[in-house]
Amino acid sequence: MSNEHFQAPGPGSTANTRAYVRGELIAEDFPLDQMLQHLGADPDTAVWIDLCNPHDGELTQIAELLDLHELAVEDALGEHQRPKLDEYHGHQFLVLRPVWLDTDTGKLSEAEVDAFVSERVMITVRKDQRFPIEAVEGRWDTSAALAQHGVSFLLYGLLDHVVDDYLSVAKIFEDIYDAIGEGLFDEKPLDAAEQEHWFQIRKSMLRFDQLVRSTVEAVEALIGNDGGSVNDDMHPYYQDVRDHVIHVSQRTEVLRVIGATIVETKMAFRDYQQNLAMKKVTSWAGIIAVPTLVTGYYGMNVPFPGDGQTSGVVVSAVLATVAPALLYLYFKRRDWL
Repeated sequence: MSNEHFQAPGPGSTANTRAYVRGELIAEDFPLDQMLQHLGADPDTAVWIDLCNPHDGELTQIAELLDLHELAVEDALGEHQRPKLDEYHGHQFLVLRPVWLDTDTGKLSEAEVDAFVSERVMITVRKDQRFPIEAVEGRWDTSAALAQHGVSFLLYGLLDHVVDDYLSVAKIFEDIYDAIGEGLFDEKPLDAAEQEHWFQIRKSMLRFDQLVRSTVEAVEALIGNDGGSVNDDMHPYYQDVRDHVIHVSQRTEVLRVIGATIVETKMAFRDYQQNLAMKKVTSWAGIIAVPTLVTGYYGMNVPFPGDGQTSGVVVSAVLATVAPALLYLYFKRRDWL
C-alpha cells in the first residue's frame, strides 16, 4: 500500500505507531501506509497504531483494510461511550475511560480511549490529547520482557495504566472524605462555597463509581473470553489487573456509603443543634415569663390581696425571684441550658 492510496492525517489529527517482532521493537513512528508491510513481513509481527482526533475517512480506511466492524467504528468516532467490551468477528472493541480529579473544584474529568484488538494489531483511538499515550508507551518500555506476547502485552499495558490511575483517584477521594469526616461535628455551619464543593465531590464520586463498575465488567469479559486477545502466559497479569479494579470498586462502594452516611449524619446533627437551640430559647422564655407575669399581676389598677401592704411587696418579690430560679435549676438539670 502506498501513500497515494492512504488518506493523510487531517488537521489536528496525529498518529503513533510501533511494530514488534517476537518481543523486539523493530520500528516506531512509521507512516501508516507501512502497516501492511510490517504485518506481511513476518507472521510474528504485532503492530500498534494510535490515532488521536482522527477524521472519519482516516479511521474508515483503516477499518476497511483490517475488516473492522462498522458499529465499532461508529462507536469510536462517537462521544461519551461507557467502559465496555464488544465482541466482533475477528476482533474485539474495548472502551476505557481514564479519569482525574481536581481537588480544588471537586470535578471529575474524563477522557476516552477506544481500542480495536485483533490477533496481531491493536489500534487505539483518542478523542483528544487529554490522555497522554506516552505514559502507556513508557509502561511498555519498562516491561519489555513481556513484549514477546504481542497484542496481549500491548493491551495489558494500556489497561494496567488506566486501572492504576483509578487507584490513585480512589485514594484522593478517601483523603477528601476523611477530611470531611473529621469536621463533621463542627458547630460552625458550612458556607455556600463549602456546600457546593461537597456536593460536587459527591457527584464526582458517584460518577467514578459508575465508571469503575463498568470497567470491572469489561475486564472480566475480556479475561473470560477464551478465544479473545489474552493468551495463557499473559493471563496472570490480566488477573492482577482484574483484582486491582475490583479492589477499586470495593473502595468506591464503601465511599458511596460513607458519603450517604455523612449527609445523613450532618442533617441529624443540624437537627440536633436546632433542637438544642430551641430548648435553650424556650427555657429562657419560660424563666423570663414568670417575673413578667408576677409584675404584670401586681401592677394592675384593681385591688388585689396585699394591695398597699408590705406583704404584697414581699410575695411579689419572692415569686419574681424564686420561681425563675427554680425553673433555671430544673432546666439546667435536664440539660436544656
